[in-house]
Amino acid sequence: MKQLFALVSGLIFGLGLIVSGMANPAKVLNFLDLFGSWDPSLAFVMGGAILVTAPGFAWLTRMRDRPFFDSEFRIPKKSDLEPKLIAGATIFGIGWGLGGFCPGPALTALPIAATGVLVFVPFMLIGMWAARRVPANPFAPKGATQ
Repeated sequence: MKQLFALVSGLIFGLGLIVSGMANPAKVLNFLDLFGSWDPSLAFVMGGAILVTAPGFAWLTRMRDRPFFDSEFRIPKKSDLEPKLIAGATIFGIGWGLGGFCPGPALTALPIAATGVLVFVPFMLIGMWAARRVPANPFAPKGATQ
């Protein structure tokens, strides 16, 4: 049942990316170009997503002590903010700004071979592979505990 809900959620998410224009890197880059050909329409996409998600999330966390398919709600804490997360978010933002893709829209655009996606996706996968192999503190001396 968990896999069925994951599949349905992924299909709805992908459809939303296509309908909103997020699978079109030109639209994303125009949204990020504040002083050029700025296209604010993706802000409405984000606003719509928040309007739909926030009340449902608030209701669900009050009505249930755990999610349907996990043992607990995993709400981030301030202690979760660490250098590796900040570095990853920075790299993600730079890649998004340069390529106009983030992972979801890139995978959605893969079947239609959108401009740049055939270059972006392999490098994204290499980055994901490399991120799993980088230690939490790559500058710590060997054998030091973290």
